[in-house]
Amino acid sequence: MASYGIAHLDDIEETDDGRCPFRPVRHHFGITTFGATAWTGKNAGDRVLNEHDEKDEFDELYLVLSGTARFELDGDSVRARPGTFVHVPPGVMRTAFAEEPGTTILAVGGGREGEPYRPGGWEIWSGLRPLMEAGRHEELVARALPLLDDEPQYPELIYNVACCEALLGRTGDALEHLRRAVDLLPEVRAFARGDEDLAALRGEPAFIELIGE
Repeated sequence: MASYGIAHLDDIEETDDGRCPFRPVRHHFGITTFGATAWTGKNAGDRVLNEHDEKDEFDELYLVLSGTARFELDGDSVRARPGTFVHVPPGVMRTAFAEEPGTTILAVGGGREGEPYRPGGWEIWSGLRPLMEAGRHEELVARALPLLDDEPQYPELIYNVACCEALLGRTGDALEHLRRAVDLLPEVRAFARGDEDLAALRGEPAFIELIGE
């Protein structure tokens, strides 16, 4: 018999990386076929969705669960009450603000057209990002290592651990994790080529072979 999952919004732990607080719905259920995240503005005027346009990536569908949201879509302002869906295709700059305390928006997205969705694990990395920005690389690696063998394995988390290890001078560990990230998500090579966090690895033959420099 197939298993299923049930959770109230409050059952999913909220993550706050210093930008917009969110609940990682997709990760909570272990979903690997589409993305789903709930974003909440605790106070009126709070930004609920970070400004972005997804470039040529994928469509996003938003559903206002509670409160009232004001979406800004390529310069247009749209007021959305609970039960309102907002569909935004790639290339459209979007953000949203809470007009009432506790405004919550569910965001759902998939992969590029014709390609399977592959979770990068940004939800898990997001909670560790402040440590990276503060230069607390030892602490970040210590907290991240127990997460690296979880299923599914997330290339974004593994890649950023490799960056921290490179900054700490742990060349062997950094190359091993970078290789794992590339195996999971080959597009990582493009980031690695210009990432200054990996500068210490650039002269390594293994890095050159892996990244193509």
